[in-house]
Amino acid sequence: MTTTFTPGSLVSTRGRDWVVLPESEADLLVLRPLGGSDDDIAAVFPALEDVHGAEFEPPAPDDLGDSQAAGLLRSALRIGFQSGAGPFRSLAGIAVEPRAYQLVPLMMALRQHTARMLISDDVGIGKTIEAGLIASELLAQGSAQRLAVLCSPALAEQWQEELRTKFGIDAELVLASTVSKLERKLELGQSLFDTHPHVIVSTDFIKSTRHRDDFVRHCPDLVIVDEAHTCVTAEDKSSAQNQLRYELLQRIAADQKRHLLLVTATPHSGKESAFRALLGLVQPELATADFDTDKGRQLLARHFVQRKRADVRQFLTTEDGLADNSLQETTSFPSDRFFKDETYKLSPAYRDLLQDAISYASERVRASDDGSKKESRIAWWSAIALLRSIVSSPRAAAQTLNTRSGAANAETAEEADRIGAPPTRDSVDADNLEGADVAPGAEITSTDPRLRALADRAKGLEGTAADKKLAALLKHLKALLAEGYNPIVFCRYIPTAEYVAEHLDGKLGKKTVIRSVTGTISPQQRVQRIEELAKEVGDDLVARRVLIATDCLSEGVNLQHHFDAVVHYDLAWNPTRHDQREGRVDRFGQKRDEVKVITLYGSDNGIDGKVLDVLIHKHRQIQETLGISVSVPDASSSRVTDAIVEWVLMRSKSPEQAGLFEMDTLEHAATDVEADWKSAAERERTSRSRYAQNTIRIDEIAQEVVAIRDALGRSEEVHSFVRRSLKAMEGVLYDNLDDGFSVDLGSTPAGLRDALAPVIGNDVIEQNKPVPFRDTAAVGRGEIALVRTDPAVSALARYVLNSALDSQTDGARPARRCGVIRTRTVSTRTTALLVRYRFHLSLPTRSRERQIVAEDVRVLAFTGSPGNATWLSAEQAVELLDVEADENTDPAFAKNTMTRILTEISSVQPHLDAFGEELARELLNSHRRVRLASGEIVRGVRVTAQKPADILGTYVYLPASGGVA
Repeated sequence: MTTTFTPGSLVSTRGRDWVVLPESEADLLVLRPLGGSDDDIAAVFPALEDVHGAEFEPPAPDDLGDSQAAGLLRSALRIGFQSGAGPFRSLAGIAVEPRAYQLVPLMMALRQHTARMLISDDVGIGKTIEAGLIASELLAQGSAQRLAVLCSPALAEQWQEELRTKFGIDAELVLASTVSKLERKLELGQSLFDTHPHVIVSTDFIKSTRHRDDFVRHCPDLVIVDEAHTCVTAEDKSSAQNQLRYELLQRIAADQKRHLLLVTATPHSGKESAFRALLGLVQPELATADFDTDKGRQLLARHFVQRKRADVRQFLTTEDGLADNSLQETTSFPSDRFFKDETYKLSPAYRDLLQDAISYASERVRASDDGSKKESRIAWWSAIALLRSIVSSPRAAAQTLNTRSGAANAETAEEADRIGAPPTRDSVDADNLEGADVAPGAEITSTDPRLRALADRAKGLEGTAADKKLAALLKHLKALLAEGYNPIVFCRYIPTAEYVAEHLDGKLGKKTVIRSVTGTISPQQRVQRIEELAKEVGDDLVARRVLIATDCLSEGVNLQHHFDAVVHYDLAWNPTRHDQREGRVDRFGQKRDEVKVITLYGSDNGIDGKVLDVLIHKHRQIQETLGISVSVPDASSSRVTDAIVEWVLMRSKSPEQAGLFEMDTLEHAATDVEADWKSAAERERTSRSRYAQNTIRIDEIAQEVVAIRDALGRSEEVHSFVRRSLKAMEGVLYDNLDDGFSVDLGSTPAGLRDALAPVIGNDVIEQNKPVPFRDTAAVGRGEIALVRTDPAVSALARYVLNSALDSQTDGARPARRCGVIRTRTVSTRTTALLVRYRFHLSLPTRSRERQIVAEDVRVLAFTGSPGNATWLSAEQAVELLDVEADENTDPAFAKNTMTRILTEISSVQPHLDAFGEELARELLNSHRRVRLASGEIVRGVRVTAQKPADILGTYVYLPASGGVA
């Protein structure tokens, strides 16, 4: 006869106790080990294996520990929870501790029947984390079954890594380079989007008509679109690429039952039509809503969140009326960027090369003015390419002089502009960064002896004293390294980056490692090379790393863990590109309070100084005034740089006319760009106020943050737990880090080292390397974050818990299930119980009702005997866990005392059960608060406490000498 086991009940099989999960059926039990994680879930056939009901074993009176045993056991339980009972189902199992402000988009999403949002927080705040939190929660609740992330191929692997390591979501890469291999494994008529539930898809690959229809037919019910602004166009600017992306998103968004998260730091950039197009994808009525009315603003606020750093740097402060000071939260963004503009002067040889090149380019441009418009545009782009490359480096100059201009093959003036602009302009769109670091060509005719001669002269300047720009870089890098900085040097072109890396090698000291990353290698190889550089330097506090990069790294790749200074070796002609470069290191997780930014510019090359004055300095000024970055309108930026080039070309033949031109055309261009910029800045200022997120009240966030952190453990508890438990297991701790400590694990139990090896690396264990633990969620490679969600901290918590529950564990057991402590803190005998509650949750989703078994742990305490208990408040009970012993307790007396208490402990069970029912009501209210706007889901939520509760630990506190027992 088959016994039926209800979800949440305990069974015993395979030599251990298990919790029955709701997925079980009469002939197949799905079980999770008691105290284990979801990774240990097993399926058991009762007909084939011995399965019988079990009760949780009470503590044994001789399993006595010291005063810290109770606190360590409670912390191990809270930190190790993988299935908490609170309303946020995913937070117990993810490997990132979200900041309080990052919970705002999550709460907004959960208050919608279908999550449709535009997340537009500033660069570096953590939009990827915010989108990942929503995705993991929707998947954990069952509101979504499958996930697709649409992004550029350059960011695909980073998204894959973020989802896997931080949120436990394994997603397949669907890119032009992977799709053939994936499709070979499919059966006839099968779609790879059905085969792989979670995918990271290249937007440009999937937008083509060949692949788009299959994706739309089998599109997952949850879609995240990264850099969503590249998928829409403004009325005055359209491209075939953007149009295809927009058509794809329109078809995806057309299913109003599909969860859709659009992510971008630049939702409008002053273009109202582009902003409206984005909003229309999220919710059609937003495309035409009147945001000057309360109704329009309220509708927008439900679907749009946009905050700058100042909004979140101090979040949940006492000014918000919070009673709990522990919720005050400061996010560790660097306090400021320190800008320093450093100049250099051309050597006579280099100045002569530049002047001869300018003369040649000027002649070509003037000669083309007498021909067709097409020839004029080809000559123009060739001239710009030549000037930019010579100013960049002698190697870039030589390559440009020896390369035919791409625009030379154009058949029309429009085609010449389309081909010639990208290699010479500095577009800030992520999709235009790939390939943009290739040095452009300047040659128009098939053979030109003057160009060949110029190329030979440029090549002869490589690495010589004539290259004063390289010498200036060497000087400033030495100064940065001496101050302890690890800088990134950004170059405009691949040959320049390679040249700089080659000629710096061996000149910055033996302890400095130099590497270069350019568009010649794939996005995946770029990340790998950076990780290898970080690993090569490792924990050597004296060693430094220098990365030479092109703008292939100015978007997407997070570099704040490895670098803390930026050097602009080449000025960008769009200041937003500078901001993108600096934003790679100036973001959340940067340990430096101040990020240094050095801008190198030539004072006498005729170009750099004017770009710096008219564009770069103005950009910084507006950024400082508003506290946010405002993009210069592309057309305005182009007018300025075109005017500068025209002035330089004119100056070579007619200095007097050039002077008049500077006073007229260039001045007008500068005035126009400033006016356009101020207009864009004002629109940005207005939009920040107009579209500010205000549907989630601070006190609501605070209430849920308190509940989450009380259930899962606060950061100070994690820090204390890790230190105390490692010390108790004979780990050797060194307080040699500014924001944490390091640990030698050599003397700790073999079981602990085996548990940690998969997450910190077998090489670390085998070589007995000190392991760094840091007081931050943002850690570098090989470091452990002192947060409960770090895999190493979770593994430590599980080991401490399992060793406490298994008295046969070899080695030190820092947590014990019993204790008798004499202390002056109590005046009468007081007993603390560590109680684990299991809850049966019914959570309706859009498609079904999901059954979940969840856990919580509480401390309850009473004075007197178990049969005549006077119960203390929750706060008083928790405070007992921090009590230190003031006197030793005789072991025999302690065992006898514990035996008497445990003999009567069953009489407190009714109180424990009643407390469990009260907890269930509190949890139900919390679930309802979070799902406030989804009425039918709120009504269907149910929370039931499983009985009896498990008494994991019993700790008796007796008065020290002079007290009353």
